[in-house]
Order: sequence, then structure tokens, then C-alpha cells
Amino acid sequence: MTPAADLGGGTMKHVADFDLQITDDIRICGMRLLRAPDGRLLTYAPTALGGRRSVTFSPETTAAITDAARNSYLELVTADDRSSTAAA
Repeated sequence: MTPAADLGGGTMKHVADFDLQITDDIRICGMRLLRAPDGRLLTYAPTALGGRRSVTFSPETTAAITDAARNSYLELVTADDRSSTAAA
């Protein structure tokens, strides 16, 4: 999980990138974590040439991926906040 350097200028804010290990044999690199205007965090698979999604998931799998990514991101942000406070 790597925080995004640029949130972008659209309504969906790009907050982080991450790689997703599906099985020992399958890893999807370049997943994105975005914040919707209503505050929800959403995950998106990487896109291929022309902007077409290169991978899709069932709604249940998407929810599980988003939950795991959200938890990882919140742990990262919380740890960063703690280290910033400790350094001050």
C-alpha cells in the first residue's frame, strides 16, 4: 500500500496504490484505492490500453478486496499519524 502522490482533480480522489496477491500464483499489480465524493473508499483494477479494465471481480470479491484495502490504508494512515506525533 503506497499513498498516492497526487489525488487527482476529478470527483474520485486517488488515495493509494497497492498490489493484490490473489493466490500464490496470481498477483495483480497496480490496484487503486479511490475516495468517492460521499467518503467511501473504492478499489479499481488496473486498466489496459484504451482505458479498459484488465481484471474484474464479482461483487462479493470486490467487497472483500475493498475491505482489506481500506483496513490496510487506515493502518498505514494511523501509523503515519503516530510517527508524525512522536517526531514532534
